[in-house]
Amino acid sequence: MNTTMRTVTFGMNISLDGYCDHTIFKPSEEVHDYFTSILAEVDLLFFGRIMYQLMFPYWSDVAKNQSGTADENRFSQRLTAIDKVVISRSLDKVEDHARLVRSNPVAELRKLKQQPGKKISVDSVSLLPELIAADLIDEFHLVVHPVMVGKGRPLIEGGSLLEKLDLKLVDTFVFKSGSVALHYWKK
Repeated sequence: MNTTMRTVTFGMNISLDGYCDHTIFKPSEEVHDYFTSILAEVDLLFFGRIMYQLMFPYWSDVAKNQSGTADENRFSQRLTAIDKVVISRSLDKVEDHARLVRSNPVAELRKLKQQPGKKISVDSVSLLPELIAADLIDEFHLVVHPVMVGKGRPLIEGGSLLEKLDLKLVDTFVFKSGSVALHYWKK
């Protein structure tokens, strides 16, 4: 029996007013490098359909063509090299080292967490409340950008958490752009 479980991490760029619409702000070189360094500790990405479709094929094209800035190219190469699980009932297929799972994200992530390996990164805003309720998220990496957008998808929909989640701040970093990285562990 495996007594050591893998760490499950959640990372996201958000606006100062709590929205995570990637079309409204552009992460700086430092922010890309920050997330690339986090991905160095990850060997599995756990996507929902929406985030997967936002990220791919865009980042796989950048990795293949080296068409981004140096920091974007580094990020894209690391991101596309990592194995992925995509939770979706509507997608017909997935690519980029990805496996499609049709149902029960909680059971799937719980099973993956018990397997040997590095960290698992959850990249799904829609699945987040369900995974928090199942006690599956261990750490959070939030990069708050110095912009208020007033619209878009909130990090957590009002009323979607069954109970409060207390976190412990373990690290912060202020980027030259004014963005702030906040690293939390579950208490």
